[in-house]
Amino acid sequence: MPDGRLLLGATPLGQPADASPRLVAALGTADVVAAEDTRRLRTLAKALDVHITGRVVSLFDANEASRVPALLADVEAGATVLVVSDAGMPLISDPGYRLVAACADAGLPVSCLPGPSAVTTALAVSGLASERFCFEGFAPRKQAARRTWLASLADERRTCVFFESPRRLADCLRDAVAELGGERRAVVCRELTKTHEEVLRGTLAELADWAVDGVLGEITVVLAGATPRADLPALVAEVNRLTGDGMRVKDACAQVIAAAPSAVSRRELYDAVLRSRD
Repeated sequence: MPDGRLLLGATPLGQPADASPRLVAALGTADVVAAEDTRRLRTLAKALDVHITGRVVSLFDANEASRVPALLADVEAGATVLVVSDAGMPLISDPGYRLVAACADAGLPVSCLPGPSAVTTALAVSGLASERFCFEGFAPRKQAARRTWLASLADERRTCVFFESPRRLADCLRDAVAELGGERRAVVCRELTKTHEEVLRGTLAELADWAVDGVLGEITVVLAGATPRADLPALVAEVNRLTGDGMRVKDACAQVIAAAPSAVSRRELYDAVLRSRD
């Protein structure tokens, strides 16, 4: 069988110099280059001083399914097919998954030319916990779906990274305040690696206020993981134990909260204690 293969090439987010030598070489030698936007591909090639000798085809969300059979046939016939997105790693909220799956099912080789990714770049500069994280793609466009999605993150303890349109960012952050609380920490990364890169850190309430007048550029949001919810019945039981030893309810609540400062508010615990005695 001819030696064809599928290559996935990560492209710069903004700075052409971030392109890897392997990507530069592949752009110049691949038999077929499948690009999310062929115009942006040629702009990148010009910036890198690369002459693309292979056939250039478009590969975007709307046409990926119809392109797969021909590109799969190219690999089967021995061609090197290079897939690139507009910026960052293909398949990460970008086209390519169907083609990779088809090649994998056919037993054809798939390789990756690693490089820039807005997901990991934003996570690295965010200053939020990075040991465990999840990626949620683009936030839902419609408010009802967005609110439901945000509510599903209320108890997510991993740091969460997602993309958002600059036109919808203010609405998304307002909905996040409503669903997750204004004090949850987050970071908005705008125009990563580009001339006007901006990284804003703060609470969701602060970031929502910042975005209200409108935002421009490519946006990646990093959301802090949720603080574990307190075991309220256990806290109530501890207050009741202390009051059973003669301590006033108010003082007992203060002592329990001091031992678990991020658990619940003193008022919430006090009210729960009173309800437990009804």
